[in-house]
Amino acid sequence: KVKPQVEEKEGKTFDVFSAVEFKTQVVAGINYFIKVHVGNDEFMHLRVFRSLPHENKPLALHSYQSSKTKHDELAFF
Repeated sequence: KVKPQVEEKEGKTFDVFSAVEFKTQVVAGINYFIKVHVGNDEFMHLRVFRSLPHENKPLALHSYQSSKTKHDELAFF
């Protein structure tokens, strides 16, 4: 659901965009930290926020880190 948001920020499209690992952090909603394979040996780390159910808001890309590798540790950022 956040792929279009990442593509807009990066100014390019991704043929490959698959999550390979994730972690969660409970706040006033949930932060998802997701390692995404975007093709070749390239990965990105995404921070996606899901608000509380009663707020009825869509998933939002909070921030991301590009130029990651498969072996980079997925950490809170």
